[in-house]
Amino acid sequence: MPLIILVADDNLGTRLSVSDYLEMAGYSVIAAEDGQQALSMLETYHPHMIVTDINMPRMDGYELVRQVRQKPAFRLLPVVFLTERGSMKERIRGYQLGCDLYLPKPFEMEELGAVIRNLLERATMIQAELRFSSTKPAQGIPEKSTKTPQEQSAPIKSIKNGQQETTAPKINTFHLTNREQEVLDLLTTGQSNVEIGSTLHLSHRTIEKYVSNLLRKTDTSKRAELVRFALENRLVE
Repeated sequence: MPLIILVADDNLGTRLSVSDYLEMAGYSVIAAEDGQQALSMLETYHPHMIVTDINMPRMDGYELVRQVRQKPAFRLLPVVFLTERGSMKERIRGYQLGCDLYLPKPFEMEELGAVIRNLLERATMIQAELRFSSTKPAQGIPEKSTKTPQEQSAPIKSIKNGQQETTAPKINTFHLTNREQEVLDLLTTGQSNVEIGSTLHLSHRTIEKYVSNLLRKTDTSKRAELVRFALENRLVE
């Protein structure tokens, strides 16, 4: 079954050209003239992505995204804004409401196609990780150690080839700070650095530093690998 993309734009030319391009790329497209019509299609068609204009009658793109994010089933649904609005204030407003990316008009269809593929791949990965986490059996509660603190922190000694060897004890915690934990929690919901920064009232540069710390502490190299590691090791709820 092809992935379904909901295209919302009051401009007929834009709506048709985007729909035609996406259908030629193999997607199934449903089109709406405004945000209100798009919202009514949401529960019926359950699209995999929304591509929407901002300036529309009856309900604009901002309100559409706000209401979409209030529905638990569509909390991670990728959303792309197609807009002529380019000010930082307007972009921040969109990110705070839950859009994933702005694509300024006029745009090239090839760029739109690349954006859609990237966001759909990311959404698929996150949803798969969440399903894996929900079906993974809960780990048993470890037996309380009867060793003294000195014994627990002491090097582990073993006998090999008749000689005693010493190995370092395992570290059972990753020593995440409260802020690193907040960033990690938001990362696993699929938010970008800009979105996380808006939520935590920090710059995206600061968020990049926290992400780098998380990658280092978990010995991972990519965001996707970090998300998988966090879910598998129950670093997030």
